[in-house]
Amino acid sequence: MDQCLIALKGILGDLAANPAAAGLDRSLSCRLTDLDEVVLGRLGSGAVRDLHVKPHGPEVPKADIRLTMTSDDLVALTDGRLSFGPAWATGRVKLEAGLRDLLRLRKIL
Repeated sequence: MDQCLIALKGILGDLAANPAAAGLDRSLSCRLTDLDEVVLGRLGSGAVRDLHVKPHGPEVPKADIRLTMTSDDLVALTDGRLSFGPAWATGRVKLEAGLRDLLRLRKIL
């Protein structure tokens, strides 16, 4: 899980630092299906903060931006073995958000 948190901080940090993300203040989650855990946090002010892990279940709050993938795919995204576009197109990575956020995120991703 530590390796996944480091990888997620890297991906989300790059996303938050992108000029297209300026002004975003959204809750986010990343469900790691093989670990049955969810990483929750906040994207805003050019950074990702308050990352913490919870077991997946009905008590996990629904975030504004939601990612779903395996821990192996998360690590592969960060080390360059997997690109977001093809991973999303094949269903290995799922991204859910409101229409306004999706339009903004497509410029970044």
